[in-house]
Amino acid sequence: MLKDASVALRAFYNIPKTQTDMTVILMLLTIVLVLLFVIVLIRYVVLINKVLRKIGGDGISFLAKLRLGLRAIETETGHLPVQVTKLNQTLSDTGGGLKVVNENLKGTIQAALNQKS
Repeated sequence: MLKDASVALRAFYNIPKTQTDMTVILMLLTIVLVLLFVIVLIRYVVLINKVLRKIGGDGISFLAKLRLGLRAIETETGHLPVQVTKLNQTLSDTGGGLKVVNENLKGTIQAALNQKS
């Protein structure tokens, strides 16, 4: 069958026999190389998939344990944004009060220095 195709190809394009044979050989070699490339590619995708499943594919993997721990931290610290806002306001009020205390202390120190002199 391949020989018939080669003869038909040469007759259609008026190509010498040796050039047609080389073209057929190159086409077959290209097909074999493409198939080999696809097989190797599929093999490596399967190997990568196995490694990824070991890392995080099931409930006992390291990644699953890490995810569980991070969720626990998120749950335990979920109330912090609200509390930090309240704490920030309280600290701002305290800072204002400390400024008043500081002014009072300055006045007290000044009065003590004036009495000493």
